[in-house]
Amino acid sequence: MNPLVSVVIPTYNHANFLKDALHSVICQTYTNIEIIVIDNNSVDDTEEVVSSFLDPRIIFKKINNNGIIAASRNMGILIAKGDYIAFLDSDDIWHNNKIEKCMEKLSLGYDLVCHAETWFYEEDQKTRKVIYGPESHELFDRLLFEGNCLSTSAVMVNRKILEDTPFFSEDEKFITAEDYHLWLKLAKHNVRFGFLDQILGKCRIHEGNNSGFPIKNMMAVKSVFTDYYDKIKNPSLKIKILAWRRLAIIEYSGARGLQRNREHFRALITFIKAIARWPFIPKFYLAFLFNIFHLKL
Repeated sequence: MNPLVSVVIPTYNHANFLKDALHSVICQTYTNIEIIVIDNNSVDDTEEVVSSFLDPRIIFKKINNNGIIAASRNMGILIAKGDYIAFLDSDDIWHNNKIEKCMEKLSLGYDLVCHAETWFYEEDQKTRKVIYGPESHELFDRLLFEGNCLSTSAVMVNRKILEDTPFFSEDEKFITAEDYHLWLKLAKHNVRFGFLDQILGKCRIHEGNNSGFPIKNMMAVKSVFTDYYDKIKNPSLKIKILAWRRLAIIEYSGARGLQRNREHFRALITFIKAIARWPFIPKFYLAFLFNIFHLKL
């Protein structure tokens, strides 16, 4: 028996990428799927790209999500009829055995599976292998104090698990980090996460996605962290220290994003804030020096 898998693809003015994304789903070795494209009223030829596939498994819906991609993903979940939900950003692609391999892992009793990806940097055409995880009985603490260790386009989840939560938060302060907020929520509810080291997709890093807005993303991640941290009653000294370190790492990540965008002065200020908050991580200083001399790290 092959359960139906619903693939949710939010998109906005990504017609140039969407064709590749759809092709990678249509060519899956696991064929009992439906493909739900949620278009945020694109003004390019997105609709023409979708209709060109002539595949009855594709469902196309236009919405106005007011800049909140979580609203598009949530609409896709509501429309979905599948037993499992897979998410794919319209500028990413999957290997043709992605769903098959994820279903094999889910069949072992996991509620959610996340596989490894190749990150492809469009600016310099470089690639990087990214392995997510690891599996842990204390995943909530790992996510909260060490950071996000999943990628939305690499996740498949049992639909019943999502129905027990309010899906992705549509709070504006979480924009660009709404996925991180959801993983924390699921981990808090003891959802069983599984991870695959096998590369089953490619994530494009380019000016048009979240990597191009480092400060916005940094503030969103901070908001997610504080949303959960503030719910901890009477945190111990150890927890307070972990929180201070985590906030420094968030600042550092924002500085690195600014550095990649060649906004070296803003990066300098943000590196200083990170170091002042937690001066015990050597890579902070290395990145700081590289930024001073406008070198790539």
